[in-house]
Amino acid sequence: MSLRFPLSKRVLTGICVSVATAGLLATVSATTAEAGTTSAGSKAALPEHALVGYLHSSFANGSGYTRMADVPDSWDIIDLAFGEPTSTTSGDIRFSLCPQTECSNVESEDEFKAAIKAKQAAGKKVLISIGGQNGQVQLTTTAARDKFVESVGAIIDKYGLDGLDIDFEGHSLSLDDGDTDFKNPKTPAIVNLISAVKSLKAKYGSDFTLTMAPETFFVQLGYQFYGSGPSGGQDPRAGAYLPVIHALRDDLTLLHVQDYNSGPIMGLDNQFHTMGSADFHIAMTDMLLTGFPVAGDTNNVFPPLDPSQVAIGLPASPNAGNGHTQPSEVTKTLNCLTKKTDCGGYQPHGSWPALRGLMAWSINWDKFNGGEFAKNFDAYYGG
Repeated sequence: MSLRFPLSKRVLTGICVSVATAGLLATVSATTAEAGTTSAGSKAALPEHALVGYLHSSFANGSGYTRMADVPDSWDIIDLAFGEPTSTTSGDIRFSLCPQTECSNVESEDEFKAAIKAKQAAGKKVLISIGGQNGQVQLTTTAARDKFVESVGAIIDKYGLDGLDIDFEGHSLSLDDGDTDFKNPKTPAIVNLISAVKSLKAKYGSDFTLTMAPETFFVQLGYQFYGSGPSGGQDPRAGAYLPVIHALRDDLTLLHVQDYNSGPIMGLDNQFHTMGSADFHIAMTDMLLTGFPVAGDTNNVFPPLDPSQVAIGLPASPNAGNGHTQPSEVTKTLNCLTKKTDCGGYQPHGSWPALRGLMAWSINWDKFNGGEFAKNFDAYYGG
């Protein structure tokens, strides 16, 4: 995605599942009353509308290295990319600044820590983001779970951070065969991740900021497919973030699904939507704010999130990833979802003025592109 470089599209092959019937939406609508009942972590500490961005702190790419002190004031949450495991199943997460051989202008650790404190004094949140394209994390054992809690806590303490961003991608999360109820997961890697995050939240208390950046494959695709399916044969990663989001919804500050590097995804209108346009972002966000039956099962509905817990994830520039969206289309997206104007072909099931904001991959790519993404956000919200 949160990618160093764009991922290829993921697709399900050899699967034929019937399209959800129109009657499903009646069930979805009935769950809307559940929205707004969560206590969304430390969201009160965020501005009403927030801009989230990833900072390439541990590696170099074509966007160039940006020092923490040079991050523009527009960014309200700064995610340090990335903390990565020593091995896929170790749970031992490590983070270090980009080596000077890769990033000639990298600051010292003392300068980095001082800049973090300055950002926090200005009201910003700085989080460690775990995973990314290269950081596969599978907490398959309780030992890995405990090591995750210990090692992530050590990073948070060392740099004085505000919390954690979960950016598990690739094969980090998948569902075991027979694990069909997102409300009661059985897969060890998922159960242990939920437990680990709850432990961190308990350790740091109500001010702990928790965000997640799943891909559409792991969330909205769950409307059609969930895990390997009742008969097996499906991609077990389909919808695999849903049990994590659901179990942690009372602790979750912000969910910003990556609306990019995605194949076509079916919306609640039972039509496929393609990344890069307002239509895609409206349809994908509507699913999070309206709720949806998982794998078409009206008895197994993923409840809506509070709009203050939701931001839209986008590439900051054409270089940042597949699915770049022009600023005019981003504005249409926000108008439709918050005012129900400029909606185009997809009509959402409500309007949500409290929608939290936008996430971008990344701060570095936006700076490389002249700050267009942040400027458009600031112009829209009067920043």
